[in-house]
Amino acid sequence: MVELDELKIKLGNYEGPLKELQTALDLENKRNRIQELERMMEAPDFWDDAESSTKKTIELKSLKDDMAVYAELEQLAEDIEAYIELGNEENDAEIAEEALESFSVFEHTYEKIRMKTLLSEPHDKESAIITLHSGAGGTEACDWTAMLYRMYSKWALAHDFSVEELDFQEGDEAGIKSVTFQINGENAYGYLKSEHGIHRLVRISPFNANGKRQTSFASCDVMPDIEEDLDVEVNDDDIRIDTYRSSGAGGQHINKTSSAIRITHFPTGIVVTCQNERSQHMNKDKAMQMLKAKLFLLKEEENRKKEAEIRGEVADIGWGSQIRSYVLQPYSMVKDLRTGEETSNTGAVLDGDLDAFMNAYLKWVSLGRPARNASDAD
Repeated sequence: MVELDELKIKLGNYEGPLKELQTALDLENKRNRIQELERMMEAPDFWDDAESSTKKTIELKSLKDDMAVYAELEQLAEDIEAYIELGNEENDAEIAEEALESFSVFEHTYEKIRMKTLLSEPHDKESAIITLHSGAGGTEACDWTAMLYRMYSKWALAHDFSVEELDFQEGDEAGIKSVTFQINGENAYGYLKSEHGIHRLVRISPFNANGKRQTSFASCDVMPDIEEDLDVEVNDDDIRIDTYRSSGAGGQHINKTSSAIRITHFPTGIVVTCQNERSQHMNKDKAMQMLKAKLFLLKEEENRKKEAEIRGEVADIGWGSQIRSYVLQPYSMVKDLRTGEETSNTGAVLDGDLDAFMNAYLKWVSLGRPARNASDAD
């Protein structure tokens, strides 16, 4: 059958990429590490240190998941080969259809694993802390910020990540002025770092009585939840710590005590807030952890820029620049201005279907962040 012959060629084209993927996954070392961790878990005192044992258990699960998903990919390839052989022998259209469906699953699984191999930065494996701020556009911008919060929350839940709200400020009339939340799960930061920047919405505003088209902006700041004690010095004279009443959406402690914490770092202008923890002391510790992580990332970014200047590289897009446009009227389109990735299915994107944009970003970064066409920024 012609369809099966073409499918056999397509599957054959994956022979080389599969070997490269196996090398990138470093499966042999993963297998050895699994055996090492399982031996550790057999020790009678393994569970005495709860923090250490929990980390090792999470690591073991991650390693086993990598092994299992690659084994699934190999099994899919074998199944497709069997379908092709049987389909040609029987000249059976139903078998050919099953082969094509299996190949679609194979391609999706392959791409999913390949994207994970691109998460090679030091903090990619961490959970992510996201802060959304409404920008130009008044009430419309606050509503846009609320839409983004919903979008990221739905993306997180679709990937079995949990969402923890850390700080919340409602808009004056509707929506959200700012919100800080944590998405917990392995590689959450690795994927969500693609979202750092300015997001622009164009639509017919529901808050405009004349039904005019309006453009709104919201900023998205993404940082890893780095739990280890970072070697970052914060001088007391460089910061101001303010306490205020929590203003979140609920909770028994909300609006009862001035337990929320805001830390302002004067040299950089960085401001971090936390109101979710159960005490002022815990909020202060979390906010300080966030500040140190931001300062750590800022130092890393400065070092990268210095290295780029030494090598004579073209300056990259600034952290605060616009990265993506969401147009709902007069046509439907979401376009990433760095990678060129776009879709007309705006509803799916706003419901959390962001994988295509995140994957395109990881590919873009792996290719050395090519310069953006100036016309794309319009």
